Amino acid sequence: MSGNSFGRYLTISTFGESHGIAVGVIIDGLPPELEISEEEVQKELDRRKPGQSDIATPRKEADKISFLSGYFEGRTTGTPLAMMLHNTDVRSDDYSGIVRKFRPGHADYTYQRKYGFRDWRGSGRASGRETAARVAAGAVARKWLSIHGVHILAYVQSAAGIDCESFDAASIEKNPMRACDGLAAEKMIARVRELMESGDSAGGIIECRVSGIPAGLGSPVFDKLEADLAKGILSIGAVRGFEIGAGFKAAAMRGSEHNDEMDEHGFRSNNAGGIIGGISTGEEIIFRAAVKPTSSISMTQSTQNLEGKAVEIRTEGRHDPIICPRIVPVVEGMTALVLMDHWLAQRAMRGEL
Repeated sequence: MSGNSFGRYLTISTFGESHGIAVGVIIDGLPPELEISEEEVQKELDRRKPGQSDIATPRKEADKISFLSGYFEGRTTGTPLAMMLHNTDVRSDDYSGIVRKFRPGHADYTYQRKYGFRDWRGSGRASGRETAARVAAGAVARKWLSIHGVHILAYVQSAAGIDCESFDAASIEKNPMRACDGLAAEKMIARVRELMESGDSAGGIIECRVSGIPAGLGSPVFDKLEADLAKGILSIGAVRGFEIGAGFKAAAMRGSEHNDEMDEHGFRSNNAGGIIGGISTGEEIIFRAAVKPTSSISMTQSTQNLEGKAVEIRTEGRHDPIICPRIVPVVEGMTALVLMDHWLAQRAMRGEL
């Protein structure tokens, strides 16, 4: 296994590097006759692409998606669906100073140790640019799930040390932070701008809510639904933590507090986050992901070079001072892929859902 594929019944394989010719994805296992257009996929990609605001990287990429195979007369054919978008605004010279140096927080060191050779242009395969392929695949899975009544919503819950104090779904796409609290978003943006001036960066927490998932998706023991969600979300480069339902707060709760009691109407609470025993309960699935501060900062730092000597480094180039807003559609895309994969698994075992 090379680590570039994901899923069992619905499989995706992404390809491409940050400063290569293109990035793309091949989806295998898609049911035939799903009506979807390049425009629908493009809508999701536009939410992830760079240059959306002054707190995002100024790199300008149209991220224009193209269907290459597995598609005919507006519908999927059931054969592998291949999608690709070209890189058009690369400045590889910005990285010439780090060819023989390892940037702190980046995968430069580990890629060098694993392969003995690495693409240093814009982080190569380890770049967040790879997530564009995930968003494209996720848009297709999301369309399939929406036909079955599933709704996926992710948003910034906390960023740069500032928490949202209210929830307003309508405000999420109306502020550059994609925060669920418009007033908190203004404070987050102000704080991020302060960090930009000092050459530093920030992280945050993304929350995701999924409604419309029927009870019964998932498997016991090793293929638990929350385990696959965790793998999908933690496979996003900048994500460093995952929790579901009450999450880490459960450690301080009593059993009588954490247990989701039931009555004739169903569950009275949802501390489990919509999954018990690795299988969906039919309640809303709720989880959170911790996103680290952007590794590429313009402050001078200490590191090591290829010869193992201590050196100083200052990262050049165009980078996001905070990744959270652009990770929101990536989280939604990976969530859709995991849920559709488990839905198809359940269909294979018990028939049509």
